[in-house]
Amino acid sequence: MKFLSPDKYQQHCHERFDYYLFQVRRLLPTASVEHVGSSSVPGVISKGDLDILIGVEAHELEASVRILLTLGFQEKQKTLRTRELFMLESTSEDVAFQVVAIGSEFECFLGFRDRLRASPDLVIQYNELKKSCEGLSHDEYREKKSTFIEHVLTQALII
Repeated sequence: MKFLSPDKYQQHCHERFDYYLFQVRRLLPTASVEHVGSSSVPGVISKGDLDILIGVEAHELEASVRILLTLGFQEKQKTLRTRELFMLESTSEDVAFQVVAIGSEFECFLGFRDRLRASPDLVIQYNELKKSCEGLSHDEYREKKSTFIEHVLTQALII
């Protein structure tokens, strides 16, 4: 893993988010569209990718995914897929959609983002974790990151 400082990627990700926000709302006007992931939190280092959460009613998830595929996305392989979560990735740039059922546990992407935005200390901890993962495989990085995210979300429930 190699990480970029926020000044090297966040502006570009914000611009791409604005582009996709328009595109998704044009196709799915009732969907909730949220910028999530590292690029949505000031000061977080990142691989430079963009993650977008698209919330839809559970009964609309499959149809919404089919519509979103027309934006040049494909099903993301080797990732969790349920009746409430469907991951898509762009075929041309480092952008991912997390299509989630509104009210499902997968809205945790929002909770994690909001906890980081509210806590400079958590941003520092998250950046340190990421720096410690440089040179690890993607799977090893994902495992360490997942543990951190679970810890942050669990602490939010305790408070």
